[in-house]
Amino acid sequence: MKIAVEGCMHGDLDNVYRTLQHLEKSQNTKIDLLLCCGDFQAVRNEQDLKSLNVPPKYRSMNSFWKYYSGAEVAPYPTIFIGGNHEASNYLWELYYGGWVAPNIYFLGAAGVVRFGNVRIGGLSGIYNDRHYKLGRYERPPYDQSTIRSVYHVREYDVRKLMELKEPIDVFLSHDWPLRITDYGDWKELVRRKHYFRQEIEEKRLGSRAAAELLEKLKPNCWFSAHLHCKFAALVQHGEGGPLTKFLALDKCIVGRDFLQIVEIESDAGPYEIRYDEEWLAITRKFNPIFPLTTKGANFRGLNLEMEDCLEWVRSRLREKGCKPFEFVRTAPSYDPSRSNFGGALTVNPRNPQTESFLQLLELPYLLDRNPDAKDFSPYPSLSVKRGISDDNEEIPIDDVDDDDDGDAELPKVDNVES
Repeated sequence: MKIAVEGCMHGDLDNVYRTLQHLEKSQNTKIDLLLCCGDFQAVRNEQDLKSLNVPPKYRSMNSFWKYYSGAEVAPYPTIFIGGNHEASNYLWELYYGGWVAPNIYFLGAAGVVRFGNVRIGGLSGIYNDRHYKLGRYERPPYDQSTIRSVYHVREYDVRKLMELKEPIDVFLSHDWPLRITDYGDWKELVRRKHYFRQEIEEKRLGSRAAAELLEKLKPNCWFSAHLHCKFAALVQHGEGGPLTKFLALDKCIVGRDFLQIVEIESDAGPYEIRYDEEWLAITRKFNPIFPLTTKGANFRGLNLEMEDCLEWVRSRLREKGCKPFEFVRTAPSYDPSRSNFGGALTVNPRNPQTESFLQLLELPYLLDRNPDAKDFSPYPSLSVKRGISDDNEEIPIDDVDDDDDGDAELPKVDNVES
């Protein structure tokens, strides 16, 4: 299976897909899947721009809206995670994952799917210690604080991923695992990005949560973006243990290394995206403690015996099927012939994909619950109090990207076998 991996998309789908089509023709090959490591920017209309954390002068519709509206169709199955520049209101509708447009699948705040027999997991957002142990309290419309905190990784989602037992082939994160630079040519990285030196030397560059997942999951391949540069590393998990090939890529900008083709051993195609049984079982187990206020999740007393739940999930999938539910538009698409940017921000609807997913797992819909309510859970309380971390560690780079401009051109692309 040949997989194209892209760093930060920044809504530039047209150029990325065009580049891949050129590569297919020039190299006489077939690309089976595109993976994007965040900052995808699934902006449907001008209202969505208000939930995108970038300075107003850099807010642009770019090209995703064409694929959302149906004017264009993604020529490759595309799977992506969220970064720190997203239409967060739209991605919240699909917290558990789903199609943002035909043939374009969001893995959710955290998620695992299968593409053929290749198992792909991912974690959306970036790490910020101040918000890590909090619940998902942000709701659109966002203010100047929640428009940033909404994309910060939460312990709840990481703990779900930490319960995975079956092997992961490919894992995606937006920011890099903490200290991943120890396993690659960090001196060359510092030569190109001198302002990383202090954080690398002080062992602060990267995400603690991602580092924990890397150590636990030990995937064959791990792909990241966020820092807008290419960096490769090889992690050996213990003496004689498995290897993880790490690769970070740039954003879609002229002359940058934003794209890589990797070859992964797999069964013969055709391939399609399917639900992962173990991940659905974990999601069902954890949903009763889904934290939707500032209070963090209470993991005490959580029953994590999975075998009965796995068998229940398998039975449901035999009955209902393993394919994700069909894409449904929940907001109007951008119309370039007119502007409605000045209108009021509408309350997000319940996305039918999310409703169907929760019905599949026989779980209640909680995403539109009031984060200020004292007790809104349909589940019985476990009655154990939990503190909130007061740590105040900043993320490794500023939340606002550098202001590079330019159009995508064909990058330097290498084939890497897994």
